Amino acid sequence: MRKRFVRWLNDMKIRNKLIFFYVIVVMIPVLVVGFIVIQYFRQDALEKATEQTEVNVQRMKTQIENQITIPINVSNQLLLDRDMERVATTLYPADDPIMLVNAYRGYTDFADYARAYSEIRSIQLYVQNPTLQDNLEFMNATSKVRETSWYKEAAERGGRSIAWAYINDATAYTNLSNATATKQLSLVRQILFPNANSLGVLVIQVNTDYLNSLLSQEPFDTMVADKDGYIVAAKDRSTIGRTLSDMGFEVAVGDQEQERTFERNIDGVDYRVSINTLIPESSKNGLTIVSAFSSESIVHDANRIGLIGAGLIIFILLMALLAVYFNSRLISSRLLKLNRNLNRVAEGDLDTVSRIDGHDEIGQLSEQFNYMVTNIKELMNQVYEASEANNRLEVMQREIKLKMLASQINPHFLFNALESIRMRAHIQGEKDIARIVRLLGKLIRRNLEIGHRHTSLKSELDMVQSYLEIQKFRHGDRLHYELAAAPDTLDVFLPPLIVQPLIENAIVHGLENKEAEGTVSLHASRIGEEVLIDVIDNGAGMTPERLRQVEESIREKDEKEESRIGLRNVHQRLVMTYGEECGLHISSELGKGTQIYFKIPAGRDE
Repeated sequence: MRKRFVRWLNDMKIRNKLIFFYVIVVMIPVLVVGFIVIQYFRQDALEKATEQTEVNVQRMKTQIENQITIPINVSNQLLLDRDMERVATTLYPADDPIMLVNAYRGYTDFADYARAYSEIRSIQLYVQNPTLQDNLEFMNATSKVRETSWYKEAAERGGRSIAWAYINDATAYTNLSNATATKQLSLVRQILFPNANSLGVLVIQVNTDYLNSLLSQEPFDTMVADKDGYIVAAKDRSTIGRTLSDMGFEVAVGDQEQERTFERNIDGVDYRVSINTLIPESSKNGLTIVSAFSSESIVHDANRIGLIGAGLIIFILLMALLAVYFNSRLISSRLLKLNRNLNRVAEGDLDTVSRIDGHDEIGQLSEQFNYMVTNIKELMNQVYEASEANNRLEVMQREIKLKMLASQINPHFLFNALESIRMRAHIQGEKDIARIVRLLGKLIRRNLEIGHRHTSLKSELDMVQSYLEIQKFRHGDRLHYELAAAPDTLDVFLPPLIVQPLIENAIVHGLENKEAEGTVSLHASRIGEEVLIDVIDNGAGMTPERLRQVEESIREKDEKEESRIGLRNVHQRLVMTYGEECGLHISSELGKGTQIYFKIPAGRDE
């Protein structure tokens, strides 16, 4: 699998490879991390809103508890109010209404409490006393009143138990035609009258305007409901009088304190609902405080910030992707241009020049490419020149051989004739003539056997010595020679017919024109990794002008070949074999002689 994946990557274009790794390593991780961060901020906003709601509910619970503590304290005081008992339980004569009026005027505690405490709207006492006239404070408990649920529950409970209910105010139970009944949150409590052996029901209406003003300051929708689920106060006052079920908050309400938070979908909108039940002191039941907020409203800012952040991240990623694409396209185009140049070079166009801008790795590679092409071109030129030189050398060797062969006429006939002459001279006692004929035959045979292969200096000197012995037979005591070669030079290889033409040149041009005795010397010595060969004669020598002409003639490549094997031939073969520095060097002085020397590498073998 790993090899297949690596092969797949290697087959992919560089541009696609850069984009692929950018998407895998950068884009996808950044998007995933961004999504996680956005979700984190969203959840954090919800949790903070929930915590804030719970804090607000607790604060609201405390404020409501402080408010309803006032009606509880007032009810506790009225529980033992004997003046209230006297007014409520006295049977007033029907023919003396002034007595009732005076009794009402003499008792002002209800009104005083209502004026003293803004938390109290009004106070009513319901008793079964048919002689009472309803004045919205002392109310006759008619059958209509006694049929209400709140009255029945209060009559059945003891006087210590307080109930909270959302009930009609006193105007609903009077005979006044212009009365408009409204429901109010009220404290309902039984009052015992032991002296009259009767009871009454005390109703203290809570001023919900104060409650509503408190709720209006809340950041979320907050409602207060009674035990039956009726909303008695709310931030949105249009909901007062409705039930929690009508609002979609089907929550359990009762007389047990509970605190909980949950999610609820209402009309397609997700809400977070926080519920807290308040049961005041000495109360049979209590109030339910409900605070709700839609999740969408809370996370709206977080979503907006998340969308902005996501947009910025996507924008940055797209800009980075464009930068990667542009850079990869630039790299690919430059590499393709370099590839086209390589193809042109592969097709043989060595005049190709790579022109790629920049000094980065690709630019440096382009410069190295140009340097490589230049080196290849120079090497090919060198190879071509060396090949041409070898061809010229081989042609020259063949020409030398042809020239030697042209003088043969009939080699076997010549060798047989020379051998016959040598044997006749030997029989007749002419040993010198026999020896010279043998040397001449040996020299001719060696010349005929010469090919293009190199020969050792020792073999070359053997042929030179045979040539010198023949010349000495010819010139007699006028010719002297010396062959001095160091032992470490004898095994060095060199082209054939290199030394013999130099000896021949010294004898023909140096000594034949001199009447006195002449000497030809050859010295071979090894200096480091080179062998120096020197041919010196004490012949006629040359003038400086003639020396210059000779030097020019041996270095002239286009001059017509002479029929003999001369210095020019030797010089050019040395140069083509070993290089310009190994050619012939000539020094001469008129009347004193000539020196010709050259050097060859000592390490070159056959």
